[in-house]
Amino acid sequence: MKNYINYVLMAFLWLLGPVCVSAQVAPIPPLFSEDTSLFQNFSSPYSTTVTFFHNLQEENFQPEIAAKALDLRLVENDEAGSLAVKLKQVFDGKGVYVRVEEIPTDIDYQDSIANSRRVYFFDKTRLPTIYLEKVGEKWLFSAYTVQRINDLHTETYPFGTSKLLNLLPKIGNQRYFGLQLWQLAGVFFLLLTIFVSHKVFTIIIDRGIHYVLVRMGYGGIAEKYLLPVARIVSIYLIVALLAIFIRVLQLPIFVVSWITLLLNGLKPFIVTVIFYKLVDILSSYLLRMAEKTASTLDDQLVPLVRKTLKTFVIVIGSLFVLKDGLQVDIVPFLTGLSIGGLAFALAAQDTIKNFFGSVMIFIDKPFQVGDWITSGEVDGTVEEVGFRSTRVRTFRNSLMYIPNGKIADATIDNHGLRRYRRFYSTITITYDTPPELIEVFLKGLTQLVVNHPKTRKDYYNIYLNNLSAYSIDVMFYVFFEVPTWPEELKAREDLILGIIRLANTLGVRFAFPTQTLHMETFPEKKGLLPVYETGTSAHIQRLEEFIRQESGRSAD
Repeated sequence: MKNYINYVLMAFLWLLGPVCVSAQVAPIPPLFSEDTSLFQNFSSPYSTTVTFFHNLQEENFQPEIAAKALDLRLVENDEAGSLAVKLKQVFDGKGVYVRVEEIPTDIDYQDSIANSRRVYFFDKTRLPTIYLEKVGEKWLFSAYTVQRINDLHTETYPFGTSKLLNLLPKIGNQRYFGLQLWQLAGVFFLLLTIFVSHKVFTIIIDRGIHYVLVRMGYGGIAEKYLLPVARIVSIYLIVALLAIFIRVLQLPIFVVSWITLLLNGLKPFIVTVIFYKLVDILSSYLLRMAEKTASTLDDQLVPLVRKTLKTFVIVIGSLFVLKDGLQVDIVPFLTGLSIGGLAFALAAQDTIKNFFGSVMIFIDKPFQVGDWITSGEVDGTVEEVGFRSTRVRTFRNSLMYIPNGKIADATIDNHGLRRYRRFYSTITITYDTPPELIEVFLKGLTQLVVNHPKTRKDYYNIYLNNLSAYSIDVMFYVFFEVPTWPEELKAREDLILGIIRLANTLGVRFAFPTQTLHMETFPEKKGLLPVYETGTSAHIQRLEEFIRQESGRSAD
């Protein structure tokens, strides 16, 4: 990647060589004749512009004449020539291609936007402070513009690069490959600077910070997140250096204008990519924080935050690329977007409602991923919560998509948030069961609940509750303290098997709808009805034996 960038830059500048000429402004057509005295005309914006740039070209360099196009009322006259040259260099450095054929020739021209003042702006986006103004009968660069020339020059050529504008041409004017010797030297110096800075930055990141993070145990983060961002930052530094030093080479203005446009567009684009990568780093941190919480809804929120932030970065980055890079006026675009946004909002009411419904779900947290919920026709386990809808896996294994706006307004029964899970059953026993045996059976049921590790011990109800048509009914009402439905089913199974074993041990028979036909009992025949032992002591003895067996079973 490093060598590739250097090769591309070298090839790009080499290809520019044959098209580079010494002229630094757009070709200027003759005014009205070939009389050079006409290049001192200041009667209109057109004539003043032509006079200024014509007298600053290499083959006709007369800065003292060009300086007459400046309104010098607020500066010293002895600086006029220097200020004219600097103003010309500002145009070149900003890459503003002045198309003189588009400049108005009306001597009474008025800018309809600038309160009908008689002014003319060259480029309100890149050069908002440079404009012509009618002073008396002449069109001149305004006094405010002249007063700002030094500051604009320093801004255009920062870090002392302005000194190279006069230093490099002294090296020589010989031409090689369409470039002067000082321009070739400047290209070589620029490539060398870019190569050295890229190498230094790479060493600092790859071998410095990366080494420290690996020693601290964050090697995975360094490899996955830090190095990609660092390499993009390195490319940004290269583009920034090119944007500064390409102006010093004083290439033809039509070339500089395109290069400046390209570099100005690359800078916000690369910054957008950097922030796009940083969103992944932030998402990784949020994901680790979400894993530490008990709620699974946080885990679902992180991907949504990542998608939202990336969309936001792309939108804002695109606006900056259009505004700063391509010099597109985005104010009308934003105005139209606001009006269109109103129409879009009216047409997408349900979508907006669902979006705010998702916001309320994440704020109130009525459920989280993995919970079993019931709401109207919805009955299943939550799989995913999105910005528009929530996915619920039903017990038929089908997938339901419910709009979040509907869920936010609905009554939700969240079975997943239950602390205890109820188990209610009616145990039916036959009418011929003796009361003493029923009492012992009830004690045994109570002991089963007390001994079970997953039952709630402070609240349960086990009572002889009803006399039905064919049975004596025992209410069995208990709660399990388990987090999931499979664990609840397992606890039910253990408790039901214990009830069956208790009934078999005590000789208690479960009742079911039957019809009994009573026949005369013959002496030689035994009846079908069981014969129960009298007294409670025998039943209690069997219950104690059952409890000992169950305790041994639980210990195993």
